[in-house]
Amino acid sequence: MDNFLLEYLPIVIFIGIAAVIGLVFIFGAAILAPTAPDPEKVSAYECGFNAFDDARMKFDVRFYLVSILFIIFDLEVAFLFPWAVSLMKLPPEASQFAFWSMMIFLGVLTVGFVYEWKKGALEWE
Repeated sequence: MDNFLLEYLPIVIFIGIAAVIGLVFIFGAAILAPTAPDPEKVSAYECGFNAFDDARMKFDVRFYLVSILFIIFDLEVAFLFPWAVSLMKLPPEASQFAFWSMMIFLGVLTVGFVYEWKKGALEWE
């Protein structure tokens, strides 16, 4: 039982060091941060401009479509790298299944991309 618990000792040490470093940074920032910052610095602005409209104004749907497109390709890359690394280490019948599973996944992503393209989300006036 002691050998089993000793295998977890590096993880416990790592979590302890991470917690101590995190607390040092939090308390250090609380102690060293300015208590009365400049009012101009804490004023609300958006993209370098002062806020001039209601925060609840409607956005064009293309902003949402472009963000969805970014998420689609970000997820594709996040799933593609581990898949490519582990594909060659699988037995032949499992690698066939993994290959066609990824082709279906990429096909679904391609359909989403074509849908956004046809909706005109990638064209700006």
